[in-house]
Amino acid sequence: MELRITVLPGDGVGPEVTREAVKVLRTVRDCGGCDVQFREALIGGAAVRQTGSPLPPATLDACQSSSAVLLGAVGGPEFDNAPAHQRPEKGLLELRQALGGFANLRPARAWDALASCSPFRPEVIKDVDILVVRELLGGLYFGEPRGYLQNGHRSGYNTMRYSEPEIERIADVAFTAARTRRRKVTSVDKANVLETSRLWREVVTRVAARYPDVALDHVYVDACAMYLCTNPRRFDVLLTENLFGDILSDQASTFSGSLGMVPSATIGGRIDLYEPVHGSAPDIAGQSKANPLGAILSAAMLLRHTAKLEREAQQIEEAVEFALRAGFRTADIAQPGCTLVSTSAMGDVVERRLADKLQSQYAFHAV
Repeated sequence: MELRITVLPGDGVGPEVTREAVKVLRTVRDCGGCDVQFREALIGGAAVRQTGSPLPPATLDACQSSSAVLLGAVGGPEFDNAPAHQRPEKGLLELRQALGGFANLRPARAWDALASCSPFRPEVIKDVDILVVRELLGGLYFGEPRGYLQNGHRSGYNTMRYSEPEIERIADVAFTAARTRRRKVTSVDKANVLETSRLWREVVTRVAARYPDVALDHVYVDACAMYLCTNPRRFDVLLTENLFGDILSDQASTFSGSLGMVPSATIGGRIDLYEPVHGSAPDIAGQSKANPLGAILSAAMLLRHTAKLEREAQQIEEAVEFALRAGFRTADIAQPGCTLVSTSAMGDVVERRLADKLQSQYAFHAV
């Protein structure tokens, strides 16, 4: 199949980590896995500097005519006081809305080789493998009305709002994903307080009836945060609304040892969007210290969800695990006795291992 991927390097360490993800995807292409074509475009602060807009029309056009979008990161301190229409993050939010992706998938995996990098005791997180399925286009972040009131003292207000169709479609994503995993969905809400959550629980329960092979339980968001610390192995797929998912997925990312290890996918719209979750990290930009593995694992998710190349996605994940077990580390996951490497060197280790596996695999099938 032919994949047309628009690469948005963005700001900070974004160009460095996307370079390594593209390197890995090119290896899949060159070994005969699929026909991948790449083109780069501007977003975020890099786009503001050149065009005055964080999401230029040319970038949006390129993304909307692609099979998938691979993003690095956006943002930087120089834009902290920029006008709202020139904030790098505005470009990313506009892109997500334009592409229509309503489901954010964020794996939270405890890598055995990085157990000592996590703040949790190794016995607590051993074998933890959670998929957070976060609704991305509703809730407090997008609900109306919102704003400020001036009555002597300013007060701010936001609206948490969800409709049945919005809840139903994200629940379908979670139950479908669970069927490829350990067949359990935990739906997170605050139904003892919020009307929105009561509707959420009712609709998710109704959707669950269509998936009799998948177990469902419900948990309040505060209890969920506690269980993530005390008994994370109880979870398989976590289904959440927007705000809760934003918070809990960051908490769960600590299982991986570093934000630099965590990929994500935004699916459900016309074009899927893939990005590591670590942000632009301007303090280390240009120093070859950034961890590219989150971006590389995002590329694996791209092959799994957009290209439907499960075997190749698994090969990338296995190559990442090989690099970690072999003791290669970027600065964020450095451990005594391990080999400290640069961003590109870590990408090279993964790429070489992947190439060896794919070449032998395709040669076997050719015979």
